[in-house]
Amino acid sequence: MTVSMIRPGMMRGLGRGVEWEFDQVTFDRGFSRNQVTRLLVERAEHGGWELDRLQIGADGKRRVVLRRKIIRAVRTA
Repeated sequence: MTVSMIRPGMMRGLGRGVEWEFDQVTFDRGFSRNQVTRLLVERAEHGGWELDRLQIGADGKRRVVLRRKIIRAVRTA
């Protein structure tokens, strides 16, 4: 039952001044659905992350991709 961070800090731009930061988290099959939900809600509330995609593999592992928006300030003067 381990939680591993695979791709922290990967970024993809969508528009002017807006970028997304991605983080992939993997949960072993030993984690219950309620435990995974509780951990993801905690990351969303405290880190500003939102769910991008979730994949449950044949081996029971949950591969979760989270994202959060990065807005860079543009100097006007």
